[in-house]
Amino acid sequence: MSVPMRIEIMQRETIKPSSPTPLHLRSLKLSLLDQFMPVGHIPLQLFYPRNGNDTDHLAKATERSLLLKTSLSEALTHFYPFAGRLKDNSSIECDDHGAEYIEARIHCILSDILKKPDTEVLKQLMPAAVSEPATARDSQLIVQASFFDCGGLAIGVNLSHKVADAATLTSFIKCWAATARRSSTEVVISPVFMGASIFPQMDLPISMLPVDLIQGESVMKRFVFEAPKITALKAKAISASVPDPTRVESVTALIWKCAMSASRSNLGVPRKAVLSLGVNIRKRLVPTLPDNYGGNYVGSISARIEDHDDLELQGIVSRIRKDLIEFGENYAKITQGDDTSLAICKAVEEFGKMAMSKDIDSYNGTSWCRFELYDADFGWGKPTWLSNVFTIELKNIMCLMDTRDGDGIEACISLSREDMALFESNKELLEFAAANPSVSV
Repeated sequence: MSVPMRIEIMQRETIKPSSPTPLHLRSLKLSLLDQFMPVGHIPLQLFYPRNGNDTDHLAKATERSLLLKTSLSEALTHFYPFAGRLKDNSSIECDDHGAEYIEARIHCILSDILKKPDTEVLKQLMPAAVSEPATARDSQLIVQASFFDCGGLAIGVNLSHKVADAATLTSFIKCWAATARRSSTEVVISPVFMGASIFPQMDLPISMLPVDLIQGESVMKRFVFEAPKITALKAKAISASVPDPTRVESVTALIWKCAMSASRSNLGVPRKAVLSLGVNIRKRLVPTLPDNYGGNYVGSISARIEDHDDLELQGIVSRIRKDLIEFGENYAKITQGDDTSLAICKAVEEFGKMAMSKDIDSYNGTSWCRFELYDADFGWGKPTWLSNVFTIELKNIMCLMDTRDGDGIEACISLSREDMALFESNKELLEFAAANPSVSV
């Protein structure tokens, strides 16, 4: 970014639910899937340009900040665990402690940041409090509203992974935005937090959670796959076993292929590799669960490539599809059995051993596509751009999101510095993806 960015923190405030949480909801048992999640936050940034012909930016910022805080307070009555505190690795104390709200002034122009979004700059627009371990642990939800000199706005959200997955985060953002708009035509469907009744918890020490597997020195970069390029990529990925590859399967396979190629080139030898791909299991359970079930309902496939396998796109797509099908079949069986929790623990343990092996390259992928986060209108229009840059360093990570038109895909990718140097210059990747293009305001 050519123009330096100066951040001025104007206020920090704790936002409590507008109505007290009923006594019978004051303690939320975590599910087994919640327990396995690290004590960390899911990040999301929503960027809004100046609205119309507003000229008094300071007054407008004050007005919008008040609206954000008021509507956040009302939304927290529905999402009451977000205003609670993590008691231990088995429960959330829903004591209306509140969510942390930070208001900041950004002394630069929003368009300067979006010309060439820089990961380190974006991190500064995430809630400052998340870097403080005590606050990050006590506060399940931390929000930073950053108001630019031009009248633009960035809303940074960090939501505890202990109480939510990306689908739950999406439900919350939609509820918060609808509340801010005072929409009378939208029915806010309250979330249901009862995951522990579906996935009974176990006595697990936090230290056994596999968070360390993805932490490490890394470089994060952004790549954009526009719709026409994805169409061409899907055509290239077609095979007899997968005649209809999806856009997420195709993009995921290409990214994984290029990342594995970079690793093999740097090491000078072929390597085994495994891809853990997050899957929303709400519709894969028997019976299926509604979208408003809050908490963590995420499983993962573990697609594996052997060291002697060719890194060929069609084969990688076939591997991902095969494992997705098997995952759906096996997960339904697991959750209908008598030892659901033990079966899940065994699967996590097996993946942990494989991921920790020095002979295997481990990658993690997730997709936020089709979550419709671009519909988040708080009363001043829909966001011009979304980002989910992590504030901590995570290695071998890929996260996919929709582009604003809903047809393309943005990929946020984190690799070691050595692997990224080869990855970002891969000709096949650049045939279908643009490296960090400008965001139009």
